[in-house]
Amino acid sequence: MALRQSVGDTAATLLAVVRTRLELFSLEASEQKVRLVKVLGMAFAALLFLALALLVFSIAVALYFWPTEQRYIALGVLALLYAAAGLGFFWAVRRALLFEPMPFAVTLNELKRDMSLIERLGDSLQTSENRPRKDGL
Repeated sequence: MALRQSVGDTAATLLAVVRTRLELFSLEASEQKVRLVKVLGMAFAALLFLALALLVFSIAVALYFWPTEQRYIALGVLALLYAAAGLGFFWAVRRALLFEPMPFAVTLNELKRDMSLIERLGDSLQTSENRPRKDGL
């Protein structure tokens, strides 16, 4: 009976651990979804308004320099500025993608801790089974 009780308790504990890890994963997934939608919405709005501002600015500079001989220089400087800004933003996005923490990192860390605990328990059970018994059996 004690063995059956022990196995039942162990199974219940393992199921509780799995349930907890799945709840943690679910919570992190919903947080990631909300974060992604929020960031994409703000990024779209920012891109829209920045594109409009850039268009109006470019037209204003082109109209200001059009009657002069420096119109091509002005348009070239604008193109270089836009290229530099684009490369800067590309670099920032690349950096953010490479160095931000991985999604679900907390869940993965918890699962690693669980696996190491299970391995230690298995090792301790093996060493206790291999020890000679004191009663001589």
